[in-house]
Amino acid sequence: MSVLVFDLDGTLVSSMEDLVATLNVVMTHAGHDAIPEDKVAHMVGMGAKVLIQRGLDHNNVSWTDETIAPLFQHFLEHYADNSTVHTRPFDGVVRAMERFRADGWKLAVCTNKAERLTLPLLEKLNLDRHFDAVVGGDTYPTAKPHAEPLLGAIERAGGRVKGSIMVGDSGPDINAARNAGIPVIAVDFGYTPVPIRELGPDRVISHFDELAGAVADLTALVRTS
Repeated sequence: MSVLVFDLDGTLVSSMEDLVATLNVVMTHAGHDAIPEDKVAHMVGMGAKVLIQRGLDHNNVSWTDETIAPLFQHFLEHYADNSTVHTRPFDGVVRAMERFRADGWKLAVCTNKAERLTLPLLEKLNLDRHFDAVVGGDTYPTAKPHAEPLLGAIERAGGRVKGSIMVGDSGPDINAARNAGIPVIAVDFGYTPVPIRELGPDRVISHFDELAGAVADLTALVRTS
């Protein structure tokens, strides 16, 4: 059975406000400047540690793994309590998930957000019920853009690689799909420092109501290949 695998932040959910708020709590508590939201949008996608590293880089502050550790812990604690203050699914997400499940697809999440943050967020938003598997950035030894977590999400969902499709919003999603040997659909409303079309996804959608058509196109290509 084929699996639709979704990225989380910037793909399924609009989470920028809560990510910015938590990052800036961490930055200002450590004595650094807050970072404007339009700058943070270019920092998201590789997990909280990398987000903090980029926040320090923005402040021209050098860092090591040791100096990052307490900031990362602060981020985890604050975000866990504030992950859904503003975060909501993008328009059409729930409708699309219900449709694909009714059509017999397996669904999974593959994100670079840590499991301990991902699972409660999905539960709070009542999205967890749609997914057969959830893989975080710390589920496996590697994270996206490596293929391992994406292939793991497909396996955990009880599906097969052939016919499965990745849906994401940024370079790590597209590269993970390429490394796993599956097609990828990109949303153009997510969090990426460059226009998503420049990264070469197989299809681009601007609303989740367009997902079914894109999936049908790619599924037909797989069947004829």
